[in-house]
Amino acid sequence: MASPSATITIIIASVLHLLIGAWASQHGVTAIFAFGDSTLDPGNNNHIGTLFVSNHLPYGRDFPGHIPTGRFTNGRLVTDILISQLGLKQFLPAYLDPTLKDEDLLTGASFASAGSGIDDETAVLGHLLTLESQVHNFKIALRRIERQVGPREAQRIVNNALFVISSGTNDMLNNFYWLPVSHRKLHFSLPQYHDFLLERLALIIQDLYSLGARKFLVAGMPPTGCLPLQMTAGSIFPLFGPHTLQRRCVEQQNRDSQAYNGKLQILISKLSSQMEEARFAYADIYKPLMDIIQNPYGEGFDVSAEGCCGTGLVETGPLCLVLTPKCIDPSRYVFWDSIHPTEAAYSRIAAEIIKTTLPKLVS
Repeated sequence: MASPSATITIIIASVLHLLIGAWASQHGVTAIFAFGDSTLDPGNNNHIGTLFVSNHLPYGRDFPGHIPTGRFTNGRLVTDILISQLGLKQFLPAYLDPTLKDEDLLTGASFASAGSGIDDETAVLGHLLTLESQVHNFKIALRRIERQVGPREAQRIVNNALFVISSGTNDMLNNFYWLPVSHRKLHFSLPQYHDFLLERLALIIQDLYSLGARKFLVAGMPPTGCLPLQMTAGSIFPLFGPHTLQRRCVEQQNRDSQAYNGKLQILISKLSSQMEEARFAYADIYKPLMDIIQNPYGEGFDVSAEGCCGTGLVETGPLCLVLTPKCIDPSRYVFWDSIHPTEAAYSRIAAEIIKTTLPKLVS
């Protein structure tokens, strides 16, 4: 039996949480829990001993306080914008941040690890957190929430939380595009590898569902062939090919992304019919990002084929340093480094999700 003081603490925490989330309760979302890669990692990689970090300038130059938090962009991520718009809090924090308090978990946290993928091999190569490890951390977080507000309120929070998953791009980059020969390429054709990734993703979603997750926002792949780094590689390899030294999107990689996204939507529809009370929404990242890339001027941007940091051709992570040249106005660039969008581009994607995707999940 809990002590009187512990019971009072739980009651007070529950009341405070209800007051803080009063506005959020109007749309039924209590928290955001995020899983995946650098598109959702606000700084977890800072605390796991990997070299793939962005906790240095010029990352974060446009984040409040000009702080390099570990987000792979100049400012906020999509989940920061979403949680702010939902009225829950200003930013979605990293779960592994040692300053994160139990009460902070009541409105959500990100468990994502930059550079990771759906395939465990992608994460292991870079000493990153696999999706399974991220879910394991969520299980620990759930126990922390239960200690804070009690099992019943904890379950209510989880049942009404938004579970955001964005992963898969690094699997393709690492295992099919960057390495001429890889373990996965020896054992899978590309369509087979897509199926392999989606089978693993389904298991992750089912695990989260067993823990009480009921609202899933699952992001598709971006137009991978239009990432500045892939455009750079495509302009060089194969040498003397039809597009040598021409900076243009690698169309085959974009078709690969579209093929995966089509299969992902079928999976989401299947899971929706199998899981009682669960609601799913597919977040289309491909189209809004491609619209900006193909028509930057019409969307308020100037540059879409290069990143803002350094030369914009190859720099990312530890190669994007404060000493490297960088653009004056990141808001005019679609990409911050050679892989990751700027806050301005993320804002456009977030706006599209809020307009077309969130209504499928909120009451």
